[in-house]
Amino acid sequence: MTVLLVIATLFALLLIRVPVAFALGGTGLAMLFLGGFSPLMAPQAILSTLDGFILLAVPLFLLMSNILLKGGVGKDLFAAVHAWVGHWPGGLAVATIVSCAIFAAISGSSVATAATIGTVAIPEMIERGYERRFVYGLLAAGGTLGILIPPSIPMIVYGFVTEQSVIALFLAGIGPGLLLVVFFIAFAMIHARWFGGYTPEPASNWEERIRSTVRALPSMILAGVVIGVIYTGVATPTEAAAIGFAVALLITGVLLRTLTWQALKEAAFESMVTTVAILLIVAGAKVFGKAITLYRIPQDISVFIGQNIDTPLAFIIVVSLVLLVMGLVFEALSMVLIMTPVLLPAALALGFDPIWFGVYMVVMVECALITPPVGLNLYVIQSVAKSSLSDVSRGVLPFLVIMLISVAILYLWTDLALYIPFKF
Repeated sequence: MTVLLVIATLFALLLIRVPVAFALGGTGLAMLFLGGFSPLMAPQAILSTLDGFILLAVPLFLLMSNILLKGGVGKDLFAAVHAWVGHWPGGLAVATIVSCAIFAAISGSSVATAATIGTVAIPEMIERGYERRFVYGLLAAGGTLGILIPPSIPMIVYGFVTEQSVIALFLAGIGPGLLLVVFFIAFAMIHARWFGGYTPEPASNWEERIRSTVRALPSMILAGVVIGVIYTGVATPTEAAAIGFAVALLITGVLLRTLTWQALKEAAFESMVTTVAILLIVAGAKVFGKAITLYRIPQDISVFIGQNIDTPLAFIIVVSLVLLVMGLVFEALSMVLIMTPVLLPAALALGFDPIWFGVYMVVMVECALITPPVGLNLYVIQSVAKSSLSDVSRGVLPFLVIMLISVAILYLWTDLALYIPFKF
């Protein structure tokens, strides 16, 4: 009964448009008061949470991705990939997906990936005859690779909340991320061959390929540097984010000379706004998490699951349905922060690996990013394309099905996520 009352309260607050951070924090604080607990637990929980070193990676990765966005790196990256695969069936769509994957490996942000590549790819694809809804869906779904292919901000937050290795989570995201890239490419080529709607292109000559690749090479090197220093143990994710930020400044400000002072100020301001929003949600979720722990809600849910759901498959099906429903109301980071403390104890009791469960959570969060009414990527693509939300929402449906298929494969083949961090 308590669980239903808490969920109903949260949904009511969100429906009257109370910001997520204040809905979570306010509900948690009210629960502390009503339960007879000291309200001083709230500021103590917030202080202990925001004092974490790993959270410094969030603003640094955001700064890096925004600087690359303002510096026009996405245009060079897209041009280089297009020069190599543009003559394939659906080549422009394939170039878009590959560009999303590469930029995801640089930025760690879904919104930044969708906005950066979408700004360049949407006009090009529509001009070449691709169906508008397909284009919008492709970019919205391709942007979700930003939080699965490492580095990933939600994975950093999951690792912080669960005290799991962020590096192991990054490594575990590689396999599922590449699987989604392959699935998206296959669907794009099948769509182009069967449904047409695109203009075939001649292959680029070698001179054009080399010229565009050389211009995009610094960005690709940046991705290699950020990932390399993390995986080799040279730097922590936070230190790697700082290195990436510095190299992004060097690439856009010195080498390419595409970053102006005004663009730098805009990048810093937008990163600040997003960072404050994320940290407020983290703080509110911490208060809420403290309250539900004191009320023993996670333990009660674990007992309920243990008594009524006795197989891992049934657990995954139920949790997936719950997360899909929550994705209609909550944005991605809120889902990770709210549901992880509730679901992880039950998942561990059923024998799930916490690293695997983190990757599974992130894939399901990706689905939330493209489900209306609060899927952030839908609004990003709507804004970039200046289209209706209904067109974008309809366009993502086949990609949403593909992502759910990838969840099934991830469940059946756990080594897809666990082989690289633990067995490679």
